[in-house]
Amino acid sequence: MIKQGNTISAVRRSVERCFNKPVTVKLNLGRNKFVTFSASVSGIYPSIFTVEPTDKNFLGKTAYSYSEILCGKVFITPNSERAEI
Repeated sequence: MIKQGNTISAVRRSVERCFNKPVTVKLNLGRNKFVTFSASVSGIYPSIFTVEPTDKNFLGKTAYSYSEILCGKVFITPNSERAEI
């Protein structure tokens, strides 16, 4: 469900604050399945952002759109603050 009052630009600003900082990424795969990994935000683009996993053996997707955060498919948590974006 989309949170009231959030926009793509607000999500983008939140992700920009995490640029080159350690974050925890939690992916909702559906049917109560989640994947969690440590990473850092490595690229900010107009429609997507990229993360670089700290585990070099991670084979999952590393580019996400800002709308995936709004829809609840991706959660980014800065390691220093523990507040979800």
